Amino acid sequence: MTEKNSSLFQFVIILVVVVKIKIQLSDESEFLVDKSNTGLTHIPKELALETTALDVSQNYISELQTSDILSLSKLRILIISHNRIQYLDISVFRFNQELEYLDLSHNKLRTISCHPAVNFKHLDLSFNMFEALPICKEFGCMSQLKFLGLSATQLEKSGVQPIAHLNISKILLVLGETYGEKEDPESLQDFNTDSLHIVFPMKKAFRFILDMSVSTAISLELSNIKCVLDSECSYFLSALVKLQNNPRLLNLTLNNIETTWNSFINILQSVWPTTIEYFSISNVKLQDQLDSRDFDYSHTSLKALSIHQVVSDVFSFPQSNIYKIFSNMNIQNVTVSGTHMIHMLCPSQISPFLHLDFSNNLLTDMVFKDCGNLIELKTLSLQMNQLKKLANIIHMTSEMKSLQQLDVSQNSLRYEEDEKTCSWTKSLLSLNLSSNILTDLVFSCLPPKVKVLDLHNNRIMNIPKEVTYLEALQELNVAFNSLADLPGCGTFSSLSVLIIDHNSIAHPSADFFQSCQKMKSIQAGSNPFQCTCELRDFIQHIGQLPSEVVEGWPDAYKCDYPESYKGTPLKDFHVSPLSCNTGLLIATIGVVVLVLAGSVTFFCLYLDLPWYLRMVCQWAQTRHRTRNIPLEELQRNLQFHAFISYSGHDSAWVKGELLPNLEKEDIRICLHERNFVPGKSIVENIINCIEKSYKSIFVLSPNFVQSEWCHYELYFAHHNLFHKAFDNLILILLEPIPQYSIPSNYHKLRTLMAQRTYLEWPMEKSKHGLFWANLRAAICIKLTAQGKEINHTQS
Repeated sequence: MTEKNSSLFQFVIILVVVVKIKIQLSDESEFLVDKSNTGLTHIPKELALETTALDVSQNYISELQTSDILSLSKLRILIISHNRIQYLDISVFRFNQELEYLDLSHNKLRTISCHPAVNFKHLDLSFNMFEALPICKEFGCMSQLKFLGLSATQLEKSGVQPIAHLNISKILLVLGETYGEKEDPESLQDFNTDSLHIVFPMKKAFRFILDMSVSTAISLELSNIKCVLDSECSYFLSALVKLQNNPRLLNLTLNNIETTWNSFINILQSVWPTTIEYFSISNVKLQDQLDSRDFDYSHTSLKALSIHQVVSDVFSFPQSNIYKIFSNMNIQNVTVSGTHMIHMLCPSQISPFLHLDFSNNLLTDMVFKDCGNLIELKTLSLQMNQLKKLANIIHMTSEMKSLQQLDVSQNSLRYEEDEKTCSWTKSLLSLNLSSNILTDLVFSCLPPKVKVLDLHNNRIMNIPKEVTYLEALQELNVAFNSLADLPGCGTFSSLSVLIIDHNSIAHPSADFFQSCQKMKSIQAGSNPFQCTCELRDFIQHIGQLPSEVVEGWPDAYKCDYPESYKGTPLKDFHVSPLSCNTGLLIATIGVVVLVLAGSVTFFCLYLDLPWYLRMVCQWAQTRHRTRNIPLEELQRNLQFHAFISYSGHDSAWVKGELLPNLEKEDIRICLHERNFVPGKSIVENIINCIEKSYKSIFVLSPNFVQSEWCHYELYFAHHNLFHKAFDNLILILLEPIPQYSIPSNYHKLRTLMAQRTYLEWPMEKSKHGLFWANLRAAICIKLTAQGKEINHTQS
């Protein structure tokens, strides 16, 4: 492996460790300070006293002193990896009694001084520049130590003695570039650990005779193995053979391997007869060609083989040699991912495979075609390959009688309308068809007993209602499609989990909650909800469900339309029931109209509202007309506010009611009996009084129409040239006058009563005030001093 890849690998390890630490510190009582990669040359002085975790990795710190962390009495975790520290005196931590996690990896440490007062659980001194193992006798007192990271260029068995009695969960041992010059093959024998990870020099060919068969180890991980030549690989194969000396060893992991195809197969063959049950190989670079050969599958304890990320320089040899070896393995679990594999043969006999994972390869629809020897297979993953036709995958599964889980996501699968093949294996319970190019047609051919179905990120626009056979379906994921509504559970009677976010649902139907009574979890956020009346029932139903049932509520459920509500959470969208219910709105309007009509009828019949309205209108009209006539013209030569014309039979009302109510307001009234000039004719006096009065008031009654003089006064007032520019007549109807009672020759009176508005004298006393107010408003005008003087002289 290259130095760049190794650095990346180390960085990933550090990142994973930091993430784990942050998860451990997720409790609110913990206080994490992250000062990593900030250009520090020393630990900051101004740190919070309650700091429990401090990360100062990837800086330029070259020295660590007691004063740097003296005040951090609660410090539990300290990460100083990737700095420039050359010397460490562990006594600097003697005042940090809570400290249990110390990471000093990737520094330039050459020596350390120990102190008995510390008791770490995690101590990492790996990737430093120690010549011998940095194990002090004080390490033997660390009874709680679970992880120990070491680095050295020389290994001696005596160097392990101080910790031989400790049961350490995991030991990481990084060998320096010059390791092997003074190698002690038995230097690892006294390690007492469940898990041992040895990192060999990156650029150095494998020529070590180190015995890695630590008797207590259950897991062994080896990194940076380079054996391109046969002589180099013989050393490594010899080391693998020695692993049989440890009957407890169950897990073997190989990282960063550079070798040949033949040596790679030899590695598999060497591990096959050991006690190892789980074998994992990752980041492999292969050279040369693979010879045709047989593989001995006998006497194995292996249960699972995982191979990840394989790069080959040569594929000119027949690849069936490789496929044949892998397809006939007599183990239960095989994973081969990231290898650019384009095919896989069907086993030559009934296979014991239970779980196969061929994800992230280049497999086509021809994989396992007409393969009847995978009848025990339960789980198959073909994720991220080159699969095109779903019909071929359906046909492939028809021979897998025990298959329960199938993952063919992230391919380019289609299902055409003319496909006739729909022979899914009846045992399939979980199917992942996500991230393909499937449409609504996929629902016409699905496994009949499927319980978990993942169809997210496809091109589905509708779930057909005629789907009636998925009665066992419990979980359905159709997120990131183009669905316009929630599916009902009439076709999915057992559905309890629905994921349908990121679709095109604008008006989800509230009927969904009635048909899906078994729903335990629904995730329908991030849809373009249109917040209108149609959404009220859905919001009401979904708001009543427990928070653990509605995933993402309320943050992921927001209005998209109209613009005035865009971004508003559905829980904050409110609209009145009246505006959304047409029937209720019509009924409400009807009730209001009826109440209003009843009120008007009541006021008209019992409170005489029309009379009041007429009087108010007359008053307003009079005031309007008065304001539109020039004041100078009205006041010129006027001596009286009004001339009164009435029948002698009505004199009692005129003198008892009319005159007192008007003259008390300083209104000057002209009456014939007191203002006619003696010696002049009656007609001349009538004309003179009318011309000197602002208005002429006629008190109409049946007696009025019987008076000939009253008719003359009405005629002269109506044709008065002086008053032709404005309306000077005021008619007061003292008593009702039937039209038939008016003589036919009194056509002027008929016309005026038919065309003009007159004031009616109300019989109710409560209405008299408004009547006098209207009358005074009609004749109210300020007479000039000249007019008053003339009147006074005449008087």
